[in-house]
Amino acid sequence: MKVIFIKDVKGQGKKGEIKEVKDGYGMNFLIKNRYAVQATEASITRLAQDNQKQEELELKELIKSKETKDKLEKTKLTFQVKTGEKMKVFGSISSKQISSELKKQGFDIDKKKIILNVPLSTLGSHKVTIELHKKVKAELEVILVVEG
Repeated sequence: MKVIFIKDVKGQGKKGEIKEVKDGYGMNFLIKNRYAVQATEASITRLAQDNQKQEELELKELIKSKETKDKLEKTKLTFQVKTGEKMKVFGSISSKQISSELKKQGFDIDKKKIILNVPLSTLGSHKVTIELHKKVKAELEVILVVEG
């Protein structure tokens, strides 16, 4: 029996995959628990249409990410920080702070997409990587200056 997986099943198949399985396993487990549907001409056609829609959405997302990247790389964020002796910064700037500052400037970037390799705890300019898409990463300049 041929089935189309509609959910990932560990050790068996991934979503969207068409596989040959034993009849009993297919009917009594995969189809019954809605992990898969029987592979008929109609379901294969529907799968192809869904894949095409998914590719179109992916392409739109990629284009949008590239546009955001261009805008982000022209942006500089400046944070005023408190310093102690020898101009040492108290604490550090987090991805959450960067995200909220970007929101104020009109960007909707989740803090999980902001990659900080080292904590931003020194005065001056820092490059921060933002992963907008699997294929698109932007470099943002973050500047720390003395509060005053």
